[in-house]
Amino acid sequence: MVKGVFYGWWIVLASFFIAFYVAGNVFYGFTAFFEPIVEEYGWSYTQVSIASSLRGLEMGILAPLIGFFVDRFGSRKLAIFGVITTGFGLILLSLTNSLVIFYSACLLLALGAGSCTGLVLYAAVANWFRKKVGKALGIVSCGFGASGVLIPLIVWLIDIYDWQTALVIIGLGMWALGIPLSLIIRDKPEQYGYLPDGEVVAEPIPNPETQEPEVAVSFQEMLKGKSLWLISLAEATRFIILSAVVIHVMPYLSSIGISRTNAALVATAIPLLSLVGRFVAGWLGDIYNKKYLMVGTYCLIGTGMLAFSYAQAGWAILLFLALFSSGTGGNATLRAAMVREYFGVASFGKVLGVIMGASAIGGIIGPALAGWAFDTMGSYHLIWLAFSGLAIVSIATILMVKPEKALTLEPRIGRN
Repeated sequence: MVKGVFYGWWIVLASFFIAFYVAGNVFYGFTAFFEPIVEEYGWSYTQVSIASSLRGLEMGILAPLIGFFVDRFGSRKLAIFGVITTGFGLILLSLTNSLVIFYSACLLLALGAGSCTGLVLYAAVANWFRKKVGKALGIVSCGFGASGVLIPLIVWLIDIYDWQTALVIIGLGMWALGIPLSLIIRDKPEQYGYLPDGEVVAEPIPNPETQEPEVAVSFQEMLKGKSLWLISLAEATRFIILSAVVIHVMPYLSSIGISRTNAALVATAIPLLSLVGRFVAGWLGDIYNKKYLMVGTYCLIGTGMLAFSYAQAGWAILLFLALFSSGTGGNATLRAAMVREYFGVASFGKVLGVIMGASAIGGIIGPALAGWAFDTMGSYHLIWLAFSGLAIVSIATILMVKPEKALTLEPRIGRN
């Protein structure tokens, strides 16, 4: 490590590359395996889409539990476990010869990826930053966006070898890269003589939990309030749209006459162009109201989906990429930053776990619904139009959110 660099930035860097590899291969990269699997086994689009929904189902069930484990045991242990499990899941997926094995592998991937990406990495970074939390989370979020460059590599591996061999190579790479990076993660800055953002204290603090009384409301009270559930509903709705697009982008573009090579380029561009939104939102989130910035991201997503439904026109694809990618990227950064600001750090993992669990429910619905629409109507056009209108739900619900701290403290002050 370079002397003089705050250790929190090394955690940010390690988290960036873990997010980069897992998102590129497990989340965004799955679309490259979609058609080869359909062609080999003759399964319907709905059957293959259910695999993604099963990943979302397990992540939905596990996200609140993972959030509890992060707050209880720390991000480092969870990340190591998740990296190892993800590697096994990828290799098991390469052994697919039936729907049972295919679905089982996807469930294992959900367990692994959920234990070493979003919630776990964001919690680690949120512990190390306060004033610069937007920028730090923005950089980690950029790891998910930058992962788009892996999609052409995945397509190349499938074309040169086959999809099974490609999965084995990716799985081994998960262990080779992910395990060393996970070992860089540390949980509490106070244990190493720091305060968030790099402020130095005289000596390590043995009980860091007592040093950050930021939130005068318990997790149980948060569950009783409206704000947590409003954010959860907004994100679940957004994830219906996002998961459907990520899984079906290449099959959709192929269905309207766009070559597999060009479809792969579009699939690659979605996360890559989201980098702009991810970083800009992190920077703006440290300056402006995060709630209204979130509204802006949902507007971009809804408008982008409208353009996506007319992707036969080249200009519509470009408009979709500019709007949708910026919106999803900015939202990914702002969600974690908003949780940090509105609910504090003491229950960060549990709160974000509930929100991500709700998001995963949307992830279950989206791909299966899009697959069913294509199998039934032979076209994605109407489902994309419906998803464009669905963004209004996210906008309406996020506007009703209020900081849980303020809601709790005001009545207590009045009693004094």
